[in-house]
Amino acid sequence: MSLTPRILFVNIFALALLAGGFFYLDSYRARVTDNRIEQASREARLIAQALMTTRMSDEEALVTRLARQTGTRIRTFGVDGAQRSDSRALGVANFRLRDPDKDPWGQEAARFLDAAIDTIVGARRAPLYRERPARNGYAWPDVAVAYRTHTAPATLWRAPDRTPVITAAAPLGVRGTLLTTVNARDITQVVRAERWRLGVVLAIVSLVSVLFSLFLARTIVRPLRRLARAAVRVRLGRAREVVVPRLPSRRDEIGLLARAVSDMTQALRVRIDATEAFAADVTHELKNPLASLRSAVDGLGTVRDPALQAQLLAIVRDDVRRLDRLITDISEASRLDAQLSRAQFEPVDLVAMLAALADSAARRPDARGVRVTLAADSQVAPAFGEGARLERVFANLIDNAHSFSPDNSTIAVSIAQRGAWVVVRVADQGPGVPEEARDAIFRRFHSLRPEGEAFGEHSGLGLAIARTIVEGHGGTIEVESRGAGETGACFVVRLPAADRDAAQEQP
Repeated sequence: MSLTPRILFVNIFALALLAGGFFYLDSYRARVTDNRIEQASREARLIAQALMTTRMSDEEALVTRLARQTGTRIRTFGVDGAQRSDSRALGVANFRLRDPDKDPWGQEAARFLDAAIDTIVGARRAPLYRERPARNGYAWPDVAVAYRTHTAPATLWRAPDRTPVITAAAPLGVRGTLLTTVNARDITQVVRAERWRLGVVLAIVSLVSVLFSLFLARTIVRPLRRLARAAVRVRLGRAREVVVPRLPSRRDEIGLLARAVSDMTQALRVRIDATEAFAADVTHELKNPLASLRSAVDGLGTVRDPALQAQLLAIVRDDVRRLDRLITDISEASRLDAQLSRAQFEPVDLVAMLAALADSAARRPDARGVRVTLAADSQVAPAFGEGARLERVFANLIDNAHSFSPDNSTIAVSIAQRGAWVVVRVADQGPGVPEEARDAIFRRFHSLRPEGEAFGEHSGLGLAIARTIVEGHGGTIEVESRGAGETGACFVVRLPAADRDAAQEQP
C-alpha cells in the first residue's frame, strides 16, 4: 500500500473525530427539547390554575390573552371531552404548521440533511402530529392522562416539516381539561445554525487537511519513489548509467537517505570497476605463464635432444609454480574483503609477533647474509585486529624488503606507540622506491622486480594484499625514504591501539 493513502487516512481519521460533533449536536437538541417539554408542562399547569380562578364567562377572554402572551395555542375541553374554547378560533393565529410542499428548495435540503444526520446518529423519531376531532378531546393522549391522573403530561410530536411540536395538558377540575400546543421551530433553527457552523468548519478543515496530506505525500513519497526507481535500475545492472538524486536541499532524514544511497551507488560503481579491472588483470597475468607452458609442452613433443627436453621440463615446472602462486594469491585477494568484514577483532601483541618473525628469519639459512633486526619501545599497547592477517602483512613486507636488500645488509623493523596508534616501520637498504611509484606499488599485479630476479618470482599481489588488510583494520600503510644520507625504502604501517582512550592519556 502506498504512503499517500496512508497519510490521507491518518489525517481524515482525525477529521472523523471532529465530525463526531454532530453526535454532540443531537444530544444538545435532546436536552433543549426535554427542557422545553418541562417548560410546556409547567406553563399548562399555570394556565390551568389561572383559568380555574376566573369565571366561566371570562374564560375566552383570558384564553385569548394568555395565548398571545405565551405564544401557544390554548384549548379547553369539558368533562364530556367536547371542545369548549380555542385560541385560534378566537383570532390568535400563533400556531400554524407549514406545508413542506410549499417550502423553497433550501428548506427541503435542510430537511433532507436533518433526516440523514438523524439516521446516522440514531436519533429517536417522534410521532407525526395530527389534529384530533374537536368533539372528542380525549383523543389527545395528554388530555386523557391529565383528566385521569390529575397531572400535567407533555408529549413531543413531529410536524410535517420535521420541526418539533409540543403538547401539554392540565386538569381544570370540574371544568374539564386544558391543552396547550406550540410549534418549537426555534429548536430546529438553533440546531441547524450550529450544524451549519460545524459543517463549514469541517469542510474547511477537511480541505486544508487533504491539501496538507497531498503536500506531505508529495514531499515524502515522490523522492522515495525516485530513490526506489534508481535502486531498481542499479539492481538491474545499470549502475553506471543511473544518477541517484542526492537532494542537497533536503536536510531531513529523506535527504540523508538520498545521499547515503548515492554514496552507496558510487561505492558500488567503484567496486564493480575494480572487480572488472581485477578480472582483466587476472586474465592478463594468467595468459603469460599459460602461453609459456603451452610452448614448452608443444616443444616436448618434437624435441629429441635430452638436454633440451630437460630444459623444457624445467620451464614447465616454473610455469606450474607461477600458476599455483598466482591462483593462490588471486584467491586470497578476491576473498579478503569479505573475510575481513566477518572477522572478529581482538587485541594483538605486535611486539611478540614481530619478534617471532625476526627470530624465524634468523633461523632460516640465507646465502645472501641479509639480517632482520627488531627495535621496540618499552611500552607498546596491543593493536586491535586479527592476528593471522596482520602477521601476513608484516611477513609480506619483510619478504619484499629481503628481495630488494643487497647482500650482507640489514632489514630494520621497529615498533612504537604514537598516541592512539601503533606504528611499525620496515626499512631496507635497497634501491628504494621512486616517488612517482609509491602509490602504484600497492596496486594489484604491479611489481618492481629487483635486479637479477627471474621474471615471475612474485605475483604482484603481496603489497596489494597488505594494504587491503591494513585498511580493513582501520589503519594506513605507505612507503617513505629512509632519510638523508641513507638508501632504501621504509614501509610505515599505522594500526589503531586496542585501548584508544588509555593510549590517548599516555604522554
